[in-house]
Amino acid sequence: MIRAESLTKEYLSGGQPLAVLKDITFEIASGELVAIVGPSGSGKTTLLGLLAGLDRPSRGRVVVDDQDLTDLSEDALARFRADRVGFVFQSFHLIPTLTARENVQVPLELRGEDAESRADELLARVGLGGRGHHYPAQLSGGEQQRVALARAFANRPRILFADEPTGNLDHTTGGRVVDIMLELNRELGTTTVLVTHDLELAGKMRRMIRLADGAIVEDRSTGR
Repeated sequence: MIRAESLTKEYLSGGQPLAVLKDITFEIASGELVAIVGPSGSGKTTLLGLLAGLDRPSRGRVVVDDQDLTDLSEDALARFRADRVGFVFQSFHLIPTLTARENVQVPLELRGEDAESRADELLARVGLGGRGHHYPAQLSGGEQQRVALARAFANRPRILFADEPTGNLDHTTGGRVVDIMLELNRELGTTTVLVTHDLELAGKMRRMIRLADGAIVEDRSTGR
């Protein structure tokens, strides 16, 4: 499903190139659950952005479903993300002036689907069937993240990218959000790539890729 080939990402620092990622190569199979872990500054979020087509590598390439993202225009990348990818971030990124239902409907309406019934179905699936008319400010952090998760799965994505999805939640609430994510993964077969600093959370995935100083230092199965 995802193939990273010799990925390198550099930024200029004081006029000199600073490598954030260095020659990263790996593959992720369809339906696989993968955690990317490592200390702050190790390149986790940068790598996720490259895999999702949110950024471009300085060298190397990302191939998703046999499509080379480095060859795509910005418009084509936007269509790729809209059609195949779901996102969940540490900050929930809900639109404050829209209700929970309306937030979930946004990607559906862009695709011309029956947005309201699908949104209600997804909100019920994440345990918020009675909260669709509430605005984000009327929801707890865990509830907002569950709305974000419902929105991420609205377009039935082939791939879910999650960047520290429990970072703003307490341990119990974060665990519930992750359990829902795993349930949806099993039901829909969505390939899931999760960035986290939480090793307990990473251990719920089937595979763990550990970064340090922009390079892979460990790539192993968790035995799950």
